[in-house]
Parts: sequence; structure tokens; C-alpha cells
Amino acid sequence: MYYLEIEGTSNLNGSVEISGAKNAALPLIVSSILAKNEVSMKNIPNVADINTLFLLLKNLGASFSFENHEAKINTSTLNNTKAKYDIVRKMRASILTLGPLLARFKECEVSLPGGCAIGQRPIDLHLLALEKMGANIAIKQGYVVASGALKGTDIIFDKITVTGSENIIMAASLAKGKTKLINVAKEPEVVQLCETLKEAGLDIKGIGADELEIYGTDGELLPFKEINVIPDRIEAGTYLCAGAITNSKITVKKANAKHLSAVLDKFRQMGFGIEVKDDEITILPAKKIKAIEIITSEYPGFPTDMQAQFMALALRAEGTSIIDERLFENRFMHVSELLRMGADIKLNGHIASITGTKELNCADVMATDLRASSALILAALFAKGVSRVHRIYHLDRGYEKLEEKFKKLGANIKRLEE
Repeated sequence: MYYLEIEGTSNLNGSVEISGAKNAALPLIVSSILAKNEVSMKNIPNVADINTLFLLLKNLGASFSFENHEAKINTSTLNNTKAKYDIVRKMRASILTLGPLLARFKECEVSLPGGCAIGQRPIDLHLLALEKMGANIAIKQGYVVASGALKGTDIIFDKITVTGSENIIMAASLAKGKTKLINVAKEPEVVQLCETLKEAGLDIKGIGADELEIYGTDGELLPFKEINVIPDRIEAGTYLCAGAITNSKITVKKANAKHLSAVLDKFRQMGFGIEVKDDEITILPAKKIKAIEIITSEYPGFPTDMQAQFMALALRAEGTSIIDERLFENRFMHVSELLRMGADIKLNGHIASITGTKELNCADVMATDLRASSALILAALFAKGVSRVHRIYHLDRGYEKLEEKFKKLGANIKRLEE
């Protein structure tokens, strides 16, 4: 098992290129199940979750090639509709195969999902929507067993759900008739999925709004065009946080500032300068790093996937910052590890109070989920001495060439084997 050894630093500089968004690539790859042709995709990040999904598609009978961030996927050879536990347990996004498999083959079995243990993320909204579209759903031996021809209907999501929205959008694409979705997620990753399906000829209205109308093709597959995955807004935000916590000037390239509006606003509120030019974002040092108040919410609000990184950054601020985590009840698991480094953090339910400090101590810490892992790296950059971050397989699920990119910014970081 590997760990990262990180020496604290007072300064970073330079630039890094941002990879394609894992959370956009995953549903786009799954959407190839809806395609009548071989699908070409560019800017796919080479991270563990992507490779897990390709393995899942291979087990279902698809063929693919994946090299230099480009993939060609052919699902015309699909001959299996059972997404097995051994693969699905590794990655929650595997549940995205449920909607398109059912819509195309009228039956499928998909294992209940795994992924980061950041709190309850039930799939009941997925299942209720599919049942309303005419599916027969049962849970048997840890699998969702689904069957039936899907028909368009009106669906109201009781709660905004990104994967639920994506799953039902794909299912509705091959359903018979019009499906109206209300309270749909508006994340850029959801928008790109919708735009991709529209470019393939699907009649879909309301893209980017919280209501969608989808006129299904009644089982007829779609001719997909080449897809270029959007930049990873969370990766971009993480590297900007690295510049902020070391109070350094760094630039992220191949990023989309529009997708980061809420995050960039918080940097400005803390006193950092932000410069945007085309697809580049530069963070400038602050004269004084101010405390901040953050409430996580669905897009376009402040993303829960940036909460842990900003908690690490708040340790550098003057005064007490408040973070209100509204989306996941277990997403403060990194707090106990930050306390090992001398952090002053108090928890009261879903609210964290973070008092800034002039210095953190180096320590051995353990990653508990993907974004918590990046928060511990940021804290280690600020800490005095050499820290070690263990269980970094979480990082490999979502960050490509992490050490290489941090080294390019001047960080002293090594991957070592225990």
C-alpha cells in the first residue's frame, strides 16, 4: 500500500493543466450504451474510477480502447445485463448503468453501489422514478433487479440528485413518449450529458434549468458524435487551494471559470486575487487571509466536493471560519485527522467552526475519502516538517498525476510504499 510524504512549504509557483472531469466522463461513458455507433471521447482522465467503469462495460460485453486520454467505445456487442458486485462495490457511479441498460434491453440486474463512505446516498429516487416509468423493481441478494418497457411520464425528484438525474435522463432517452423531469440537478456534468444526447438527435428541452422535457426514441439507439469531456472543476479548485494555503501565485490551465463561480467568490472573500483569462485561472496572494462562512449546496452553490479543501485553507485564516455541510452527514471525517496536525476545529452537528493558526504540525494522517485526502495534502503543505498521508487509493480514484502536478508547482511530495 502506498502513502504520500509531503514536506511543508512556504511558497509554490507555476502552473498546472487540469484534466477532464471524472464526474462528467463517467455518465458520458455509460451513455454509450444508448449509442448505435462506436463512440469517440476525448479528454478522459486516467484515474481509477474511469478504469473501473471500463472494466464494468467490458464485463457487459462492450469493447473499448483507451489511450492518451482518448477512448473509443463500442456497445453494439453487449450480451450481458448484470453489473456484478465485485466491480460495482468499488465505485458508486456504476449505478448509472441501471437506467440505460433497462431502457435498451427491458431488463437488467445492477448491484447496489459502493464508493466513498461520506454518508447516506440512497438510490431510492432512481428506483421510484423508474417505477413511475413502468419498470418492475425488486431488490434481491444485494442487486436491483429491473424489467419492463419504459414509458414517458412526469417525475418530480423530492431531492436534487446528480446521479439520479443522470440515470433517469438516460433512461428517458429510449423510453416511449415524453418524460418531464422536475427538480433536476444543474451541475455542469449533468448539462454536458444532456448536450451530448441532444447532439445525438434526442429531443430534449430545458438544458441547464431545473425542469427538463425529454421526448424518448422508443428504444431506437442514437448516433453519437465525438465528445470532449469538460474540465474538472474540483481538481481546478483543489490546486487553487494549494496556492491559497501557501499564499502563492499559481495558475490552473484548461479550466472553466464559469463552473467555479461560487468557489472563486469565496477565494475573493478571503482576500485572494483572482485573474481569469480564457481557460486559465490565476490565484494571487492575499495581504491578509480572512475567515469565511460557507454553506454547501447543489450547483450553482458552493460544492460539497470543495468543503474539505476549504476547511484546510480556513486553518490559515485569521479568525474563526464556519462551514455548514448541508448535503452529506458524514463529510467531516477528515476533521479528526486535521486535529492530529494541531488544528482547532469544533463540530456541532453539520456545522464546523475552524479557528485559524499560524502553524500546523506535521503528522501521520489517514485519508477517509477522495476529497478528504486532498484536504490532508493541503494541510501538509502548510504544516511544519514532513507529514505522511496514508490510504491514498482514495486519491487515485479522482486525481490524475497528482504528485507530478504538485511537484510542478514546487511541492516536495513523494509516493512511497509502506
